[in-house]
Amino acid sequence: MDLVADMLLERLRTEHEAAVAATLVRPPMRRRLSLLAPGRTLIVDRIMNRILDYPRLVGKLAGSFDLFHIVDHSYAHLVHALPAARTIVTCHDLDAFRSVLEPAREPRSAAFRAMTRRILSGLRQAAHVACDTEATRDGLVSTGGVAIERTTVIHNGPHPSCTPEAESTADAEAARIVGGGGRIDLLHVGSTIDRKRIDLLLRVFAAVHRDRPEVRLVRVGGAFGADHRRLAREFGVELDIVVLPFLDRATLAAIYRRSVVVLLPSEREGFGLPVLESMACGTPVVASDICALREVGGDGAVYCPLDDVEAWKQAIESLLDERRRDPAAWAARRGRAVARAASFSWTQYAASVTSLYERVAGRAAC
Repeated sequence: MDLVADMLLERLRTEHEAAVAATLVRPPMRRRLSLLAPGRTLIVDRIMNRILDYPRLVGKLAGSFDLFHIVDHSYAHLVHALPAARTIVTCHDLDAFRSVLEPAREPRSAAFRAMTRRILSGLRQAAHVACDTEATRDGLVSTGGVAIERTTVIHNGPHPSCTPEAESTADAEAARIVGGGGRIDLLHVGSTIDRKRIDLLLRVFAAVHRDRPEVRLVRVGGAFGADHRRLAREFGVELDIVVLPFLDRATLAAIYRRSVVVLLPSEREGFGLPVLESMACGTPVVASDICALREVGGDGAVYCPLDDVEAWKQAIESLLDERRRDPAAWAARRGRAVARAASFSWTQYAASVTSLYERVAGRAAC
């Protein structure tokens, strides 16, 4: 979410400064209990900052700006402290609200659900909601409370570092931290939360590895959980996986470039930024056949049914064979990916947001 705010702010200040005077309001976290007792008290401090401190701060600013834009839907409770008719919220996905919208699928405590209802009610009261994809908008509108007329779809862009062109410093750093010369790298980028389906990722990788022992899985986004480590051991691929933390943007782009195929087996995504970033770097993608990923990937990616390990295996091995046997077809595939990614940009994003600002500000002034 920080990426969206940072890219938008940069483009507003450099490309729309005549129309928009943008100010970033992102207060540092105030530590209370965690200073006295590190550990779980940090979570309490985060909640207090989110629920108490941040609303108090923005409430004091309510008369200082013509318009407010909450760029992360999980902070939509801030709408309650602001003039709702002059507030826009960007909704990236519906996961933050799942404990209320689908309680059977995501059971949570009564306190958590109460906080979620507060956030969701703020989103529903906002003057307008910008969604990253049609898929996210369709899901949001279907829940009720947000009319389609109060929504706009504005696609994200890839980070400027995501390019097929070599960048010597970042490429050297990627080679240093990944190593493994001569291996064929399959890449996954993202967290290990349940909807990312790391279990499916490991099953697919193990199936490919049985036929192609030269392949290796590189995962960017932090350590596996205990269940994932157990699966990797059971499948006998634990030593063929490189696990990396979240990386700086330039190094991440270099990791995309040096990988052969990027895998995204998520069961839910609001946008699927790794699909776009990978295509921008010229690396083919195999992704779950879900609406958001098809909307972003278009003809620049290959799609497989969720949980059909054999279909994933065949798709990946077909790409590996194409790369080895038909360099012209492989180059054309990479070219399609780059072309598809080029249809998304933060310049377009900022232009669409500026237009939305003008519409909402015009309505609020009436």
